[in-house]
Amino acid sequence: MGEHETENANADWSAHIREHMEVIGADGTHVGTVDGIVGNRIKLTKAENDAGHEGGTHSGHHHYLSCGLVAEVEGNTVRLSANGDVAHELFEEEE
Repeated sequence: MGEHETENANADWSAHIREHMEVIGADGTHVGTVDGIVGNRIKLTKAENDAGHEGGTHSGHHHYLSCGLVAEVEGNTVRLSANGDVAHELFEEEE
């Protein structure tokens, strides 16, 4: 099946996600860039944590998204099942 595995809703996407991949919402909006995988979460780069946020309240630390939000991985893109604005609300903060 390769990297494009939309048929399996329970796919282990973490095995297909690599550093520097673009993360986009279901609506195609840019959510962030992969810094790595930590457990079952996608770690986003610090540099882009202000994307989609007015006032820069999310800068200076990493954010994480559950791999359960991944709808598909194709090429250099991770597409989420949630729209970009919803994905930002689901960010988990670095502890």
